[in-house]
Amino acid sequence: MQEKIPIGKMAKLNNITIQTLHHYDKIGLLSPCYIDPETNYRFYSIKQCACLDFIKYLKNMGFTLQEMKGVFAEKDADSIPKLLDEQIQLIDQKMNELAQVKKTLKVAAENYRTYRQIPKMGVVERGYLPERIIYCYDGKRDIYEDQLETYEYILRELRDLALIHQFPTSYFCNVGSITRMESIKQRKLTSTEIFMFIDATCSDVKGIERLPAHEYVSIYCDHFSQEKEYAFKLIDYIVENQLEIAGDYICEVIVELPCWTQYERQMIMKLQIPVKKKSNSA
Repeated sequence: MQEKIPIGKMAKLNNITIQTLHHYDKIGLLSPCYIDPETNYRFYSIKQCACLDFIKYLKNMGFTLQEMKGVFAEKDADSIPKLLDEQIQLIDQKMNELAQVKKTLKVAAENYRTYRQIPKMGVVERGYLPERIIYCYDGKRDIYEDQLETYEYILRELRDLALIHQFPTSYFCNVGSITRMESIKQRKLTSTEIFMFIDATCSDVKGIERLPAHEYVSIYCDHFSQEKEYAFKLIDYIVENQLEIAGDYICEVIVELPCWTQYERQMIMKLQIPVKKKSNSA
């Protein structure tokens, strides 16, 4: 005669809880082999341990309980390889997503380390910067006319396009705006274009530009309202040191600080202008 194993003993034999066995029964994954009609006590067969082992096996491979029900319902071993291949693809996708999350975390951590090492705000620096690649978007509205409001709207549009292009989320950590050389030479701080720094792997997308390796003058700024003052400070430095503007003005967001108490975005920005010696300079 087949031994009837009480639900508590069955749970203990398989290192699971009684509640788990109740849940498996409720969803139709594994039911008791016998339920006492008078006491409603549930009993299992030792042979059902094989089913529980298979459930654990599938669970360890990432299958959901509903997917397991499908496997049990089909009762077709030939369908299992296909299900396993699909699970492998799903795991690969999750690994790629986790890799992007890790990259985003590393970029953010590096940005905050940079923030902690920033010299005094408003001090002009001069140095060489390597080539950088950006994805640029023209929002057709001057971000300096309506302060941060216009910037926020255009930033939403840029990020929507980035999602369409399936750019990694880590790119969202490094954004900025451009004022073209013709305007900045006339001391006009005007921009309808914002960008995000990207990797060379995305260079075939429309809107990609390269910021050439060059000598730059730069200055750090910790509030949007101060940007114009500091940008003109760079221009004054260029004039006083017998230099020429050699390219577009870049406002790069180094790090965004948490909005602890305020409603507007708190940013540390690095304002940059590429320079060269005047042609008539010694």
